[in-house]
Amino acid sequence: MPFIDNKVTVKLTEEKKEKIKQKLGRAVSLLHKSETYLMVGFQDGYDLYLGGKRLANGAYVEVSLFGSASSSDYSKMTGEICRILSEEAGIPAECVYVTYHGLEDWGWNGSNF
Repeated sequence: MPFIDNKVTVKLTEEKKEKIKQKLGRAVSLLHKSETYLMVGFQDGYDLYLGGKRLANGAYVEVSLFGSASSSDYSKMTGEICRILSEEAGIPAECVYVTYHGLEDWGWNGSNF
């Protein structure tokens, strides 16, 4: 059960959200997960500050997943997230920040996996 939460400073059209979601659905295989249970969230027009200065064109992406992956898999995923956001939202890779959260407990449908 992965969840990819995208907080981006730019406004995204529904078409752009759909394209990003589709590409993330393919990319999640880099973490040995399937799109079947992938949840993707968007917060666009989000205010982000770095070093006290507002980022005009940036993103903070949180990737949570049941279990974990290797550092090299996370690195590949970061590269893919940066590529996707650059292509679809015009956010340069140097303004994309990604964190990973492996979880041992994940609840759904009244119980935990």
